[in-house]
Amino acid sequence: MTMNLQFAKRMERVQPSAIRELLRLGADPDIISFGGGYPDASLFPTEQLNAVYTEAISRNGRLSLQYSFSNGLPRLREQIAQRMGRDGVTCSPEEVLILQGSQQGLDLTAKLLIDQGDVIITENPTFLGALIAFNPCEPNYVTVRVDADGMDMDDLESKLHTAKRVKFLYTVPDFQNPTGVTMSADRRRRLIDLANRFDFIVLEDSPYREIRYQGSSLPTLKSLDTEGRVVFLGSFSKVLAPGMRLGWAVASEDLIQKLGLLKLAADTQCSTLNMTAASLFLDHYDIEAHIRSIRQAYLRKKELMFDTIRQTFPQDVRFTDPSGGLFTWLTFPEGFDSAKFMMEQSLPKAKVAYVPGATFFPHTHETNHARVNYSSQPDDKIVQGISALGQLLKDYLKA
Repeated sequence: MTMNLQFAKRMERVQPSAIRELLRLGADPDIISFGGGYPDASLFPTEQLNAVYTEAISRNGRLSLQYSFSNGLPRLREQIAQRMGRDGVTCSPEEVLILQGSQQGLDLTAKLLIDQGDVIITENPTFLGALIAFNPCEPNYVTVRVDADGMDMDDLESKLHTAKRVKFLYTVPDFQNPTGVTMSADRRRRLIDLANRFDFIVLEDSPYREIRYQGSSLPTLKSLDTEGRVVFLGSFSKVLAPGMRLGWAVASEDLIQKLGLLKLAADTQCSTLNMTAASLFLDHYDIEAHIRSIRQAYLRKKELMFDTIRQTFPQDVRFTDPSGGLFTWLTFPEGFDSAKFMMEQSLPKAKVAYVPGATFFPHTHETNHARVNYSSQPDDKIVQGISALGQLLKDYLKA
């Protein structure tokens, strides 16, 4: 007898994603991949991490290898609260939840707030990984256009007047994924006013905030929060190492307690060893100096890539010029299909990969965009890959 598998209805919204394929391409040494959100592995503080992991086991292994607090090690939560305070967010350790990367915060927030048919407002385009996290909860999406100053607040307010059952708004205000744009200070303040007025939660996803290499930092949405509406997500993935799988949420105690219950159900806790190592790193080393070195390296890589784009790309291909983060957003002429071009041209002919832009749009998939990462490849591969891509584009668009 053949087994009749009857999956939950939510699985209709859980489909294979570009992220899985990008991780595969990123691990293929024959491919020059500008696809994933990989930091530069040569910048990982391996010597210091080796030292803190050794200390965590040799000096206190009975604790660092044991079960621990579901919400996270108290000392690490205290350190994160202190770092958030230096960034303008006043919070206590009880308002901090340690996560398996900020991605887990997306999943837990959706589980906490979304019933089938509830509305999530997103930027258009928005982070593909967020859509993957939200979709199993079967939401409806309302999208808001994005320009050089981030989410358009006039468009948002217009849509708030007609949207029903809005539970939360999701935004990446600093160096947005995928476009790289940053929400202006005026728009940040207006967003908080709209959230208060229309009564919804704001999910502020900010894994790139500390990787600003030009200009001055703008206030976090959480620092402007007057009614406890903002859930802030941060991450160690881009400033220490993504393999540690450590991020955090900062929110009101009521929200953190509820998110903590969902986390307990999902995975019991984050790795005690990894939390201990992160805490020891913050105690023993100057993470701000380490972040400054990362910023300098990524600025140089970005400038190298952009110089190569200017020299080799057709002039009718536009690109954003972010002041931080890991990505630029390419816009090709109308009618161009970036997924088809990658599969038929750039991969077979130049072994160059990027992320086709269509999957970043919750509704109408615009095919004439691509997200390109400039942080992960070494200099020679940046020049080689972008130059080859530029020549292929010239030949293709001329044909």
